[in-house]
Amino acid sequence: MMKSKLLNSLILAALAVPGVAMAADAAPAPAVVANVALVSNYLYRGISQTGAEPAIQGGFDYAHSSGFYAGVWGSSISWIGDGGLAANAGLELDTYLGFKNSFATDFSYDVGFLRYNYPGQYVPLSAPFAKADTNEIYGLIGWKWVTLKYSDSLGDTFGVSDASGTSYIDLSASYTLDGPGITLGAHYGKQKYKGSSADMLVAGGADPSYSDYKLSVSKDFSGYAWGLAYSSTNAKKGPGQFYYVQGKDLGKGTVVLSVLHSF
Repeated sequence: MMKSKLLNSLILAALAVPGVAMAADAAPAPAVVANVALVSNYLYRGISQTGAEPAIQGGFDYAHSSGFYAGVWGSSISWIGDGGLAANAGLELDTYLGFKNSFATDFSYDVGFLRYNYPGQYVPLSAPFAKADTNEIYGLIGWKWVTLKYSDSLGDTFGVSDASGTSYIDLSASYTLDGPGITLGAHYGKQKYKGSSADMLVAGGADPSYSDYKLSVSKDFSGYAWGLAYSSTNAKKGPGQFYYVQGKDLGKGTVVLSVLHSF
């Protein structure tokens, strides 16, 4: 999702699921895990948040043995300023909490709330545009290495006003090869905007809804998770389209290199 949260999610799942086998003399897993990452292009749901430029990211996650978790995560961004919505809005700061656990041996679930915060000095805005701050609730069901997640927006959504009911469906698979320890990933997502402002954008020929696809490979080297991914979307491209900003199609196919360290 490439927020570089894949390793984070795996760590939290291991902490939260009862019955994970551990050596008798192993030290207890820490309740708080920190992470820092560098990415060559910050993609979220297939759309570049940095105008195809690199980003620095990091966060903290707390996990309780009951399955409860909470965290904060941040990244440098540029899309709000590039799109003319704010004079200076170079930070995304996400806060979230939820509950995850396992059932029936091979199944898992995760439900929670996520707020995307985008501080900055915004210009006066009117429909179909609004401040980028967004609230979502989500639910996930997993089977072994496959997950299906549904996210639902509670109001204004990533700069589109009155977009309650806007949704994102995320079908992902992540499988680790035992020998080399390489993790292969595949993802399909569908972002569907709803509401009067979304209808206004569609009528003007700038539909914000789209689907995205990603294939990835990653491997840990001495505590540093290196990743390589190819991502693309079917978002409409070219001047006048919703994701065309300053001469760039933010949803075009691209390769992303990342490195993440947790401690």
